[in-house]
Amino acid sequence: MAPRFASVDDYIASYPEETRTQLAGVRRTIREVAPHAGEKISYGMATFTVDGKPLIYYAGWKNHVGLYPVPTGDAQFEEAIGPYRRAKDTVRFPISRPVPLELVSEITELCLKRRAAVSEGHDA
Repeated sequence: MAPRFASVDDYIASYPEETRTQLAGVRRTIREVAPHAGEKISYGMATFTVDGKPLIYYAGWKNHVGLYPVPTGDAQFEEAIGPYRRAKDTVRFPISRPVPLELVSEITELCLKRRAAVSEGHDA
């Protein structure tokens, strides 16, 4: 059974130093783009929420840090995340390299735009 965490701080603290550093960078970057977002643990992962609904999940794994869901963007965006995309809605950043925080920022901005479009009744 997976461990349960009382907070995102507890979740991040449970990882080895290298992973903690990367998770903290991802968290800080998402917070800069979405300062109004809430935080919680959902499905065993750190989660940012907007209006009580998940905006983006991020998680530490043995060999990577993952972000979910990552929507499809324009050609330039897709080219930038191409090396990290592992599924239709997932990116994985290897622990062995620094997380490209500028991409995390772009991903978060895209998630916010998609959320706003859905809230306004437009297709995302």
